[in-house]
Amino acid sequence: MALVVEQTLPYSASALHLEDPKRWSRLFDLIRPSVTVVELSSGEPVVIDTALINSNDVAIAVVGRQGHLSNRVLSHSFAAFTVAQDQELAVRSGEIVELLHESGFNTECGVIVVRTGAKQNLRHVSEQTLEVTLPGELKLDHVLSLLLSSNRETKASLAKTKAMLEQFVKAAVETTSTFQETKDGDRPSVAHAVGVAKFTSAKAAINRDLEHLLGSKQLSGEYAVYSVHFSDLNGFSKLENNILAHEISVCLSNKNLPSHITQSTIRSSKSLTRGWGISLCAIPTSFLSPQARPSNTLANSIAAVHLHSHAGPSSSKFLVSDALVRKMINAGCDSVIKDEPAITEYDTIVGDGDCGYTLRDGAKQVLHFISDADLSKLPSALSELVDDLEVNMGGTSGALYCIFLSSLAQNMSTASSFPEALKGALDHLLKYTRARLGDRTVLDCLIPFTETLLRTGNAKKALDEAVKGVESTKKLEAKMGRSSYLDEAATRGVPDPGAYGLLKLLEGMVGVLD
Repeated sequence: MALVVEQTLPYSASALHLEDPKRWSRLFDLIRPSVTVVELSSGEPVVIDTALINSNDVAIAVVGRQGHLSNRVLSHSFAAFTVAQDQELAVRSGEIVELLHESGFNTECGVIVVRTGAKQNLRHVSEQTLEVTLPGELKLDHVLSLLLSSNRETKASLAKTKAMLEQFVKAAVETTSTFQETKDGDRPSVAHAVGVAKFTSAKAAINRDLEHLLGSKQLSGEYAVYSVHFSDLNGFSKLENNILAHEISVCLSNKNLPSHITQSTIRSSKSLTRGWGISLCAIPTSFLSPQARPSNTLANSIAAVHLHSHAGPSSSKFLVSDALVRKMINAGCDSVIKDEPAITEYDTIVGDGDCGYTLRDGAKQVLHFISDADLSKLPSALSELVDDLEVNMGGTSGALYCIFLSSLAQNMSTASSFPEALKGALDHLLKYTRARLGDRTVLDCLIPFTETLLRTGNAKKALDEAVKGVESTKKLEAKMGRSSYLDEAATRGVPDPGAYGLLKLLEGMVGVLD
């Protein structure tokens, strides 16, 4: 499965106000009602989470860097949080501990202040307060994840927490890989710590990074658990992050190295470059337990269908006209490309703003692929197309299309008609997503089209039902995806972008049959 390589972030740094230090205190108020904001004499706001006052664990306070923020601090509760423009002039750890004490925290249990700075360091601020400084958000996120993932005995003991952090400061290694503007032939290129390489798969890219990290002398020693934290830089989809976690886990498992993997997203106001970073440290089992290999249902389903379809016949049981199929695909892809601005506009309102770009780029890749393909052997052509789209079409939409098309290729080899093959592919897709008709997703277009075509054999009637399905999404409450987090009023009157994009594809294809 591919990673998104084009810059599709819809919002600028200035629009997000990332440089405003009070921005985060206002955001926390919306995210967690239990927080209270205290301003220091210098005017700097510090967010205190009162829900943790009665905890007997070591308290964790975070000093972030202005303009750089990870979802790690937004999605998890910490005793205190603030940001600083100049780390040298940042809120002192003693001031934070005093604020926690005044707010009712039992600071005698211990306080860990985690901050970014020029040099990696761990030091005692007082008998009950430790300060750990990390050179950047990646390691900061790793330490925060490690503190949250450590066992109960470690969380409740300042001495054990200190010992774990001493091991981290001594042995943690990291690497960052970023996509480049220039391509290597027809593939994206990635700048790794060991050099620039062609991006062929997530597996190959991750293995390259882990081989580099595991070769570090700092990792020597008899430790049972490899704590791995990876951060996507400037935003990947949940599916893409799941694939990265899967490949990291498989690589370590193949080397018989038990692991504990955590993840975050880092948003930078300085650069929109996309990529990922990996931080790795060997941690004793007295502090951290290994976890099972993370599942990757969607990616595994693609691989399973590939094995099946590549082994099967290269032609369908029914006749396929190269000229007609080519004309339909050209018309459908042209329709998607033409309507990309509308799809993007809808997704900017109710989603991440990248659905239009993802579908447009996927359509362009399909057009490029079929220029040299033999479409009279459609099953094998579809299988080869999916291999191509896995690298060049990102996002959750890309994964779903790949699963559907892989299954369609296999079903065309066994089904007696194209509508039956479509229905078989739909049934297969439904095994790998919880979304159903009425959940305000692409399925509100795909299901009525497929079922009507199977029932009537009439493509125009099927398209009419697909239109009704997409129209219905304007009134439906989102139950899946980013839209599900929005107020219903925000999505009312706006069609689901994925469903609308598929409708444009189908309109172009069916229009050829007039």
